[in-house]
Amino acid sequence: MQIPHDTRRALEVVVALVNTAPEGNEPDGLSDVGALRTFVNEYSISDVGDLGARDLAGVRTVRGKFAQVFAAPNAQAAATLVNELVATAGTTPQLTDHDGYDWHVHYFAPGASVGDHLAADGGMALAFIVVSGEQERLRRCEAPDCRRAFVDLSRNRSRRYCDSRTCGNRLHVAAYRARRKEAAE
Repeated sequence: MQIPHDTRRALEVVVALVNTAPEGNEPDGLSDVGALRTFVNEYSISDVGDLGARDLAGVRTVRGKFAQVFAAPNAQAAATLVNELVATAGTTPQLTDHDGYDWHVHYFAPGASVGDHLAADGGMALAFIVVSGEQERLRRCEAPDCRRAFVDLSRNRSRRYCDSRTCGNRLHVAAYRARRKEAAE
């Protein structure tokens, strides 16, 4: 599956944003405006001015919509959610070549809020996945104690675990130890 650089980058930001949501014992990764600023800086989100409480609320709303796309039962449901995201963001496609990147498309309007920025660019990246018939690549980690989002970009769509917590290794080691214990008994 060929994914252009800007789409791949937007998908990375979508996944990172979804994974900031509080889950189990994990606190909200966007607990305040400072955490939002850190997120914006960490992911080099361009054209973002001063941030405030309204921006934080907007980004949290977008995060929830992105999470719903990952949970959508089919392409129709995902498309409806993506269409809502993109429509409310007021997309304005523009070609740009900033910060040393080749030409790519930004979908957010100049001066857009960070929430609209993320909704437009992330929504269009998710639209690319749905249009390609690849919605099943939008996944949640299968480890019992982890529900982190990821996009499975493996050739055979076989990835089952997020890679941020080495969930696959933990489960494989646990299964190995259980087999060894069973064999010893």
